[in-house]
Amino acid sequence: MKYWLHTLLILTTLVLICIWTKPIFAADTNTVSSTVVTDKSVPTANAPSVVVNNSDICKTAASTAVQTQILGVATGITITDENCERIKLSRSLYSMGMKVAAVSTLCADPRVFDAMHMAGTYCPYMGAIGEDARKGWTENIDMVPEGSLVFKKIEIEQKAKQTTGLTDGQKLFKFIIAGMAMHSGIVAFFP
Repeated sequence: MKYWLHTLLILTTLVLICIWTKPIFAADTNTVSSTVVTDKSVPTANAPSVVVNNSDICKTAASTAVQTQILGVATGITITDENCERIKLSRSLYSMGMKVAAVSTLCADPRVFDAMHMAGTYCPYMGAIGEDARKGWTENIDMVPEGSLVFKKIEIEQKAKQTTGLTDGQKLFKFIIAGMAMHSGIVAFFP
């Protein structure tokens, strides 16, 4: 009898479980509908970031990128600031007690060279300072920094003097004589 009671209890439990549970339906088929997009463009070429984050270097950064339908190119460079380097070198020389060398370093800039010349405090020339330096620069114009406006004017005057061999006063006298000769109708030839 115990066997029948035990079996009846199990059957009753199974029937109750089947009644109170919700039916679970399995997905026998799965239909997916999608559209594939194939008209995507080429990714854009991005300019690289060039980081210059040290305040003790004299460089700036630049970057650029170009993108076409087929190819993209990106590049970046650093640009050296020579004036900044010159100032830092001059400060270093000055801090080591080399004042003449510090001034000479700055005099490599034509703007500083012209300012020193116009102020009457001439840039050092081969160790010479003051009037000796001025004479050295005047005798060796080819060593003057490129772009000096003061020595450009002096050089132009010297070239004009070498080509004609006449001073400004001699040119004026020659012009006056030629004008007087033409006014009086006399034909004058000057070599």
